[in-house]
Order: sequence, then C-alpha cells, then structure tokens
Amino acid sequence: MKVRVGTAATAAEAEAIARSLAEHLGEDVDVYVGDAADPAASAAPPEPTYPLDDDRGPTDRERELRAEIDDILRGGPETYRERLAEQGKLFVRDRLDLWFGGEGGARGDGDADAAGRPPAGVRFEDGTFAAFDDWHPNAPDGDADSDGDGDSDGASAEDADRDRLPADGLITGAATFEGRDVHFMANDFTVKAGSMAARGVEKFLRMQQRALKTGKPVLYLMDSSGGRIDQQTGFFANREGIGKYYYNHSMLSGYVPQICVLYGPCIAGAAYTPVFADFTVMVEGMSAMAIASPRMVEMVTGEEIDLEELGGPRVHAEESGSADLVARDEEHARALVADLIGYLPDRAGAKPPEAETKPPKYSPEGIDELIPESPTRPYDVRELIDRIADAESVFELKEGYGTEIVTAFCRIDGRPVGVVANQPTERSGAIFPDAAEKAAEFVWTCDAYEIPLLYLCDTPGFMAGSAVEKDGILEKGKKLIYATSSATVPKQTVVVRKAYGAGIYAMGGPAYDPESVLGLPSGEIAIMGPEAAINAVYARKLAEIDDPEARTAEEQRLREEYREDIDIHRMASEVVIDELVPPSDLRAELAARFAFYADVEKDLPDKKHGTVL
Repeated sequence: MKVRVGTAATAAEAEAIARSLAEHLGEDVDVYVGDAADPAASAAPPEPTYPLDDDRGPTDRERELRAEIDDILRGGPETYRERLAEQGKLFVRDRLDLWFGGEGGARGDGDADAAGRPPAGVRFEDGTFAAFDDWHPNAPDGDADSDGDGDSDGASAEDADRDRLPADGLITGAATFEGRDVHFMANDFTVKAGSMAARGVEKFLRMQQRALKTGKPVLYLMDSSGGRIDQQTGFFANREGIGKYYYNHSMLSGYVPQICVLYGPCIAGAAYTPVFADFTVMVEGMSAMAIASPRMVEMVTGEEIDLEELGGPRVHAEESGSADLVARDEEHARALVADLIGYLPDRAGAKPPEAETKPPKYSPEGIDELIPESPTRPYDVRELIDRIADAESVFELKEGYGTEIVTAFCRIDGRPVGVVANQPTERSGAIFPDAAEKAAEFVWTCDAYEIPLLYLCDTPGFMAGSAVEKDGILEKGKKLIYATSSATVPKQTVVVRKAYGAGIYAMGGPAYDPESVLGLPSGEIAIMGPEAAINAVYARKLAEIDDPEARTAEEQRLREEYREDIDIHRMASEVVIDELVPPSDLRAELAARFAFYADVEKDLPDKKHGTVL
C-alpha cells in the first residue's frame, strides 16, 4: 500500500505512520513524503505472536464442561426414564430429536463447519444449566463432592439421583422444523413429573418474549403436572411468574401461530397453555388435560373419576372442543403438525405459504349428481370439498366436535383456504351451539393469519328448542356472525343448496361483505324452508280442508309455489347473488376469484375492538 504525506513530515514521523498502518491494516505500507519518487519509510505487518498451525485444543476445563452438559442431557433419574417406555412415551431429548433431528443436542456438537457455524436445522437451547447450583455436585455453590464418590456430601447415590433437576425440567430454544424457524419448549417428565418452578418459568417467559420479537411460530411440547407446589415461592404470583405465561400467550395470540402437543397429563395451570394455543394436538393413550386432578376433583366435589374420563382426548375432541386433533402416537403427532404448519404463515400480516397445484381427488363434474334435489336428503359435504380442493390438501380440524359444520384447511390451485361447510349428514346441517362456536373460532383464526375463507352453505338455519337455548345458541350463534362480519380476508360464499333463516348470515351471505356469493342450481335462499313456511302461513287454511287428498294436493301446490319464490334463479335475477355457476365449473370459478381477490383490502371501523367475544 502506498501512502503520501505532506513535505513537512520528518523521517521519524514517516516511520511511525508506516509502522502504525501496517500493524492496523495487516499489509505492507510505503510512505512517501511530498513528491518524492522513493519511499521515506516502509513497514510490514508484525509477525504473529503464536504459530498459526499450532496443535492447541481443549483443556480439562472444556472437557469438564462437556461432561456437565452430557450429564444434564441425561435428564432426571434413570428410574423415571424407564417408566416412560412403559407408558409408550419418548424421553424428552429423543422427542426433540424426532421433531428437529438429532444433530448435536444442546450445543450442536460435532457438526459445525470450519467457521464454527452449526449446520442448517440444528436446534439450540437456552438455560441448559438452569437450577444447576441446586442439584449438581460440580456446582460452584452447591453441595461439593469433597470425598470424590460422585455424590453430594451427606447424600446417598439414590438421593442424589432422585434430586436431579437438569434444566429445571423445562427445555426451551429455537430450531428448524419442516424448513421453518420456530421457538419451542418441552417439559422433561423425568424431572419431578415435568413440573414448573422458578428457573423453568423464567426460561419459558424468555422464550415467549423472543417469539414476540422475532415473529416466529411457537411449539409447546407439553408433559407437565403443573406448578411445583413445594417450590412455589418466587414464581407463582410474581409479576414475572407463571401467571405471565398466559399474558404472553394472549399477546402472541393472532400474532404468531402457537401449536401445542400434549404428551401426558397437563393439570391445573399447565392445562392453560394448550387451550391458549391456536391449535392443540392430544396423543391417544397418554395425554389429558384438566383444571384439577381426579384426586382433587374427588376432594372438592366427591366425584370419583379417572383421568381419561375427566380430560382425555375423547372428552376434549368431542365434548369440550379444546382439542383440534388427536394423534395415534408420537410420530403421528409430529406428522399432523408438519401438515398443519404448511397452511400457516410465520406471523400476522404475512401471506400463508402456497404449494404446487394438484387436480382434485374427485372430478368436479360429479358435483351436480352428488347434491340431491330434495333439501332434506343428506350427502357428505366432505366429498364436495374433495371435488373442489387440490388432492391430498384437505386438513380437517375438530372433526368430532360440532359435527354439523366441517372446518378444514385445504388448497385451491395451490392457495391455502379455510373452509366452513354445513354438513347435511349431521342433523340436516342445522347449526347447533357447539358447531357455531367451532366455526367462529376457526374463522377468527383464519382471519388472524391471512387465510382466505370459503363458506359452503347448506343449512336450515340455527337449531331451535329449549335444549339449545340453555346451551347458548344465541350467544354462540352471534359469535359466528360476528367473526364472519369482522373477517377482513378474502371471502367466497357458495349457496350449495338450502340457505334458510339466519344460517345465510352466519355462512357469509350477501350482507357480510364476501367478495362473491355464488349459487349452484340446487340453491335456495329463504327466511325458512317450504315445510315450515307453509305451516306458519297457511296452517289454518289447510286445516279447513276436510278431504285429506285435497289437503295434501294443496300443500304440495303451496310448497312448489313457495320454492319458486326462493329458487336460486330468482335470486340471480334479482342480483341477490353474484353469479349462478354450473357445478362442474365451481372449482375453476373459485380458483379464479381467490386469485383475483388475493390482495383485497378491507377497513373496519376505527375502534379498539368489538365486545361480542
């Protein structure tokens, strides 16, 4: 490198400049004074103070640290690990390997490249040494192993093993899952039944705060008996204690996808994480969740009940609606979440990932034959969805709950879509309280994560009767109408067959700002169906006809006259609907409209939020 300085510079100054620059820049420097042709001073970089090709390596200090890490990775007492196999469950470290690959555990050992970077997909953890001082014989301030027998002084080997608290029973970190960056937490059930205490709570909260910063999805791999009652001081009621979990869940809700998988009994406070999550997966034969354990339930209420009956997968998949999916085993749980996350963006405001287009499982040309002419004859709406959606893309949620409505993700021409469909095989597709609640939550979730909505309407409306009134049909029905009204994602509605009463409101009818309302030739829109309408309007007149055959004939005439008035052609003529579509063209029509309206923008009134939910 050549440097030229002013003519006033002395030889000593030129020498100092050359030496300083060579040392700083790491290259040869020539300094010229004024216009001189020859350098006044030259300098080369200093020689390294140590050989670059030395054979230095880890010392006992690093080897001791690695030994401590290996010990932590063993988890809790060996006896408890053996019990996991009896229960058909994986040890938490093996579970993490199943989810994220086994590329080096907590530190990514052995797979780093020449620059020290971990390979793609390797997970890393935070707080591996949490609670280390409380149990490990090598802890600087713990019970020292002065006699060298491997145990804390004054404790037997059995006692020391029983009191192990590696990572304080809670593993948190970040990883790559199915090509997506995610945050994760996982309970170690071998450490005091996965219970939560001060250090683990701190790690959990930090993981949630990092998710708020990064806008990356969160996976909760839950297997926890709740708070560690004998160590509750310092984490239960504190501002930054376990209660902050649910504050953070609320802040993350609708911001990043939160997915929870249950691997064991999650009781009391632990049970709130799965219900706060956007999606909850329970595993058959091992998972349960309840506000209190069976023993506590018996103590408080006198009811004798086992955990499966109190809060097992069937209870929450079919009766409470708290479980979205039920997995056969651990591998199936991972596969379900791998499919699920493929429909979701990383965060609110981002577009969900698209995939290659596939032709549908069944030909759209069979749609017209699938749908019976009579509005009272059943058919399975899942087959209709299979004739609209890309093959192998239909992913149903809460299949066993509120079965009068089907809620599912699918792809149409590669684009993720959330489907809300009345199910005529279940009580004619009438909307019951559970179905309304399920659909409202699904619509709300789709809207949060920019997933367009498709309503397939074939319903006689909301169910009537004292039982559904007591179960909150009005309260839960209004939530579905509210969610449909407030959703700002693109919406397409198809009047498949009957659209009676307030059912057309809940199912994205013309008044609810859909981008399009399409009708099939089997469609009808009315305040009520023909049978109910004739009975309501003409009951007295018909009762006055003494001849049964004449009465039946008049009923039929009135019914046909009424159906002409509510026929979809009339609705198309009056521009109540946007277009009357040949059934065989429905998939192509929907694909074109979802593509065209993909970037539609909708404004809501300037307010903090509604009060309906």
